[in-house]
Amino acid sequence: MSNNQNHYEGKRVLITGGTGSFGHTVTDQLLTRDVAEIRILSRDEAKQDLMRHEIADPRVRFYVGDIRDYLSVERAVRDVDYVFHAAALKQVPSCEFFPMEAVRTNVLGSENVVRAADRAGVKSVVCLSTDKAVYPVNAMGMSKAMMEKVAQSYGLNNPNAETTVSCVRYGNVMYSRGSVIPLFIRQLKAGKNLTVTNPDMTRFMMSLADSVDLVEYAFHHALQGDLFIRKAKSCTMGDLAQAMILLFESSARVEVIGTRHAEKLSEALASREELARAQDMGDYFRIHADNRDLNYSIYVEQGDLAQAQYEDYDSHTVSRMSLREVQALLLTLPEVRAELASAGIRFEQAV
Repeated sequence: MSNNQNHYEGKRVLITGGTGSFGHTVTDQLLTRDVAEIRILSRDEAKQDLMRHEIADPRVRFYVGDIRDYLSVERAVRDVDYVFHAAALKQVPSCEFFPMEAVRTNVLGSENVVRAADRAGVKSVVCLSTDKAVYPVNAMGMSKAMMEKVAQSYGLNNPNAETTVSCVRYGNVMYSRGSVIPLFIRQLKAGKNLTVTNPDMTRFMMSLADSVDLVEYAFHHALQGDLFIRKAKSCTMGDLAQAMILLFESSARVEVIGTRHAEKLSEALASREELARAQDMGDYFRIHADNRDLNYSIYVEQGDLAQAQYEDYDSHTVSRMSLREVQALLLTLPEVRAELASAGIRFEQAV
């Protein structure tokens, strides 16, 4: 997070889905501020109890509830200043089997969060999205794309609203719950080969700390309906697996198991249509909401010639990390360093 200590001083913050990886990270960082209260809204009381004992700070309060239930959100958001909306169904295969569950959580649940925040007078809501929302081919990505539309439509329909609703979009968050790096480590510790669906598959990589910084950036800079993207390099899944093998000094091999349900060979963080109206802010892209109204003559009579000048911001076409760079990035993760230390590997000399 940025060093603006006064931004959260005396404020109340709600994190939906706060027992997840992102929620843990942002809670730890907020507790270094003079924040008045952090509210964790989730439906898993076991994870809440574990987090309660791990953090042991009276400023953190836990609300058992589900964003699918409006009254759950309304209760948790009362008197809150800022909302981090992280609650979601994120696993591609499970959303393929149960697409309506993805709709109920990612779309309708997000609408509950935005509506409750508006009625409670929240200053700012930042909704967490994914690169899978760009040209989506699976239910998870489609539901996240609709979540973005729900967030952006709030500003279009409430131009004078006091609550600012924005989105952030990022690629693979390294070492988040359910991600591939913890799986690789479990396989290496068990003496197994590393399973990769397709070694040529590319993905954007981001640390949990970077994902929190992106949300922080949105809180500081968002206008109504903005979408923020952090620029990133990509890597192949084959290089990621090989980097893990080298770091852990393993003799494991990469075993190709084939593409899972609805996986794409590459992911895009931004489409060329979005980049045509984007603002380059250095490390970030700011994509303003398409604020044209329902006067359909505009769509028929006026087009956008600029779109043809742009290409998608895609993991196959952006700058790709070398194997050495992937190793260096992995070593920035505290969890990877801890695993290497427990295995007796001197990671200072690993790269």
